[in-house]
Amino acid sequence: MKSRIIGLRVAGTVYALMALAQLGRLIIRPEVLVNGYPMPLWPSVLALVLLVALSVWMWSLTQSRAE
Repeated sequence: MKSRIIGLRVAGTVYALMALAQLGRLIIRPEVLVNGYPMPLWPSVLALVLLVALSVWMWSLTQSRAE
């Protein structure tokens, strides 16, 4: 049972770190070119919201199982 909780916490932490990277992209606003065209920022906003939701979900699963 402990290995599942550890796995969920690791996954939640990885999602949180990826969310921080997306937040950094939104703050720094580097120019990202895809095939010569600038990539807009809105995909990073969607990724940030999704990654934060996944991180919170993983961590909440560990809290409910720990009790």
